[in-house]
Amino acid sequence: MQRAKQQDHDVVIVGGGMVGAALAARLSHAGISVGLVERGSPPTPLSGDYDLRISSLNARSLAFVKASGTTLPEERCCPFRHIDVANQDGSGHSLFSAQDSGMDDFGIFIENRTLQYALWQRLEHLPSVTCYTHCAPLSTISSSTARILELDNGKTLSTRLIVGADGARSTLRELAGISVSSYDYHQRAMIINVETELPQQDISWQYFTPTGPIAMLPLPGQRASLVWYDSHEATHAREALDDEALMSAIESTYPKRLGKLTRIVARASFPVKRQHAKRYIGKRLALIGDAAHVVHPLAGQGLNIGLHDADTLAELIINGSDPGDKVMLHRFECQRRLANQAMIAATDSFHHLFTGAKPLRQLGDLSLHLTERLPFAKRMMMQQANGLNPFKMR
Repeated sequence: MQRAKQQDHDVVIVGGGMVGAALAARLSHAGISVGLVERGSPPTPLSGDYDLRISSLNARSLAFVKASGTTLPEERCCPFRHIDVANQDGSGHSLFSAQDSGMDDFGIFIENRTLQYALWQRLEHLPSVTCYTHCAPLSTISSSTARILELDNGKTLSTRLIVGADGARSTLRELAGISVSSYDYHQRAMIINVETELPQQDISWQYFTPTGPIAMLPLPGQRASLVWYDSHEATHAREALDDEALMSAIESTYPKRLGKLTRIVARASFPVKRQHAKRYIGKRLALIGDAAHVVHPLAGQGLNIGLHDADTLAELIINGSDPGDKVMLHRFECQRRLANQAMIAATDSFHHLFTGAKPLRQLGDLSLHLTERLPFAKRMMMQQANGLNPFKMR
């Protein structure tokens, strides 16, 4: 392996997406030397129509992003204070309110590219981070005190810890020889950005149907991101519809509370799968975000648990003496694998309860009834979903 042109960092992060950039910003804000390796170009700002890729940031994720000094543009963020869940196949219904859960709001919806751009803007003002763009890992080896990463642009980086944040098809995970378990839900999620006649920007709702959930994620103004889960065949058929026919299909299937649509802005779909790395760590190596886990998106927690990975790892690094310490990495894996496995189990349960055989759907209906009648349980669920301590008193 070539070792000329070598650069040294305390931590090297592979992947400059939202999770990798957030970790880089937090660590470099704390004065830790960071190298950020990104295969593509730095993100560019968005204006005009909203991007299809939308994510929710819960309380813990927002606090983590802001702890690095990152500022999010308010005009591209949509706070929400209510979550409404119902079973279209029965009468089960549960409404979650931030106020009832001891919070001002549950978080915000924000475009992925807007968040990524804000994080990269912050990185430009942090002297302890170096960004390496348009390059990718070729190989990596470890020693007792360092890990060496060779890039395809000829550079070789030496670091005490390398972090894989390079997505579900992680090159670093593959180089480290870490395998994954996977599961195909045999569904596609169709994302449709729309403009509506009715404003309902402080609430997100999701209705379970026998073929998959349908959901509304609010965006600033009278806009929304609709998510429609269904079979591959049904989804592909809808993608072939023109805008007028697609609006008609949405209005005939979605609850009347959505109101009349005035415009289809954009649409796309993706297959729904689950993936989990067999381990999160190696010698002076850690995986976070989609490189470590991909969960069913029905609960909207994919980005949040990735940012919680980064938050946990950042705190351990900042408060430790060696970022690649074996004991510290084991502590990281124990904390995050337990939390992420619980989220995977929860989303799997929801999927099978509400899209399974009729007896299972009836059980799901009953679970919504019970949840609505147990305020303490609702409060615990929402605080846990927001990465907060559910046992902390107001």
